[in-house]
Amino acid sequence: MAEYKAMPTTPEDPDEGAQTRLADRETVKLPIQRRTVRGKDPAKRPARRAPLALAAVVNSLWAALVSLVPTLFVVWGLFAMDGADAPLPEVLRLGLAGWLLAHWVPLQTGIGPMSLAPLGLTVIAAWRVYRAGVHTARAIGARAHHRGRPWSPWPAARAGLGVGVVYAVLGAAAALIADHRGVEVSAVRAALTFGAFGLAGGLLGAFAEARGIARLASRTPRVLRDATRTGAVAALLVLGAGAATTGMAVAFSGGDASQIIDDYHTGIAGQIGLVVVCGFFAPDVTAWTASYLVGPGFTIGSETYISAAHVTVGPLPAVPLLAGLPSTPATGYAPLLLGLPLLAALIAGWLLARRSQRLDPDRSWYALLGAAGLAGPVAGALLALVSRAASGSLGASGLSDVGPQSGAVGFVAMFMVAIGALLSTAATKLALRAKRARE
Repeated sequence: MAEYKAMPTTPEDPDEGAQTRLADRETVKLPIQRRTVRGKDPAKRPARRAPLALAAVVNSLWAALVSLVPTLFVVWGLFAMDGADAPLPEVLRLGLAGWLLAHWVPLQTGIGPMSLAPLGLTVIAAWRVYRAGVHTARAIGARAHHRGRPWSPWPAARAGLGVGVVYAVLGAAAALIADHRGVEVSAVRAALTFGAFGLAGGLLGAFAEARGIARLASRTPRVLRDATRTGAVAALLVLGAGAATTGMAVAFSGGDASQIIDDYHTGIAGQIGLVVVCGFFAPDVTAWTASYLVGPGFTIGSETYISAAHVTVGPLPAVPLLAGLPSTPATGYAPLLLGLPLLAALIAGWLLARRSQRLDPDRSWYALLGAAGLAGPVAGALLALVSRAASGSLGASGLSDVGPQSGAVGFVAMFMVAIGALLSTAATKLALRAKRARE
């Protein structure tokens, strides 16, 4: 019988023990390595992408619903103002009509054509369509297409186009439902307008998600980038000054605004609905006030013209937001408000010079002043577009032309911003250079 000899727990040769432990670990890990080789590596599996049609439909429907619900709430509140019942079909039709109006689809009503868009609701709709483009591009993997490959704009373009097509169908459907006695809407016009609206917002969101806008900005000359940024800042500051002036005017005329609300003799729901309506049209009045500050002023129908030098007030709608309209030309300290657009241009030029000093202290004067000068046309174009968007008709013959003169506003703003930005940029550049020399 063979003698049994136990293996020692500790090997005499340390190298032999290390090899034994290494062999044991490899033996234990061998089945796991086989499974990894036989199967597919989860990190290398392609991510599942949603179909373009499904992603565009879901995101566009959600964008439309978010901007439609406030309109339905306002219509319900207006019914409550009259103390009448609010039948669901009527609320839906009038709500869809207001929703169409927010997308610049004109309406033919019993009191005449209506085309003045409530820009507050328009901003909500534009933001949601932009997000629909972002989510659709993300769902189909538009950004992943350029990872490791040459970047292609087609995935983002397909996403934006999908949002535009679905939004056009929604606009046509809304026009068919809203078209009834008292309100006439062209389904073809609605489809085209909604298609352009959805295409613009969807493409912007899709290309932002796919980093297409960043790539375009990186390839744009720096002078144009700085001019666009400075002009946009100046335009936003002018609109901000218009919003602040509007709020101050309404606050000073708070008694008249409250009296207008009380004259409707409605309940809490009606008052809330009226306030929400004023909120929807607040950006329109902000654009009107900005045109007043810039100089050309605005009109509310054929009998009311408001500017710093001339004021003519005719019959006006009973809206609390209009209680702050001036009744006389600017006198006393009021003309100081006209310097706000120039102050906005000075601030924009100051920011341009400081940013340029931080990023490139040795930047040439030609490039810096060129950007400041080009900021004027950019700001003028933006303010002209906003003025045009805040113009339209309120139906009655005396209110067929409401809003600022967009061309005049853009022309005056262009020179005002260009001059202010040039002066501020040059002065700030000299001050920063002197400070740098002292340090």
